[in-house]
Amino acid sequence: RHCSIYLPRAAPDANTMSSTQALPPPVTWAQRKNIVFLTICLEDCRSPTIKFEDDKIYFKGSGGTEKKDYEYTYDLYKEIDTEKSRSFPRDRNIELILVKKEEGPYWPHLLKQKVKQHWLKVDFSRWKDEDDSEDEGEGQNQDLEEMMRQMGGLGGGDSRPSLDDLEDEDSDDDDLPDLE
Repeated sequence: RHCSIYLPRAAPDANTMSSTQALPPPVTWAQRKNIVFLTICLEDCRSPTIKFEDDKIYFKGSGGTEKKDYEYTYDLYKEIDTEKSRSFPRDRNIELILVKKEEGPYWPHLLKQKVKQHWLKVDFSRWKDEDDSEDEGEGQNQDLEEMMRQMGGLGGGDSRPSLDDLEDEDSDDDDLPDLE
């Protein structure tokens, strides 16, 4: 005698992401009293869609080594000035400079929700504590346009250094032994 048991198929879990569903891209961030630096760490992202709203940023694009689709709406802790905020797509990432609508104390976190997101990390290379003096470090007294120009986002012409004054040979090239 055989006993058959019928087990219904489990419904797909709403929390499980399918391989075709868009993912949030890896992001790093840092801030000052008046701006937030946001870097979307996605290589070779061609023609990304970035939309600034008062308290949101929408991103959609595909990239990385596997050319995955990424999409996310960032609900920001506070409002930004959408007219002054800018994005700078690069080969290895997309840099955003978000101008805070109200200059003031540092935001305690980037997003409205206090939930830890695995894809969101602090950019310690740009981080500066709120109580650090403003005259420490370079670039703190420059205005926003100068900072953007340095990042390559606004004109400024060809700022590559001239290499015309370099010698063709180094002075110590004669002392090198032959390779075997």
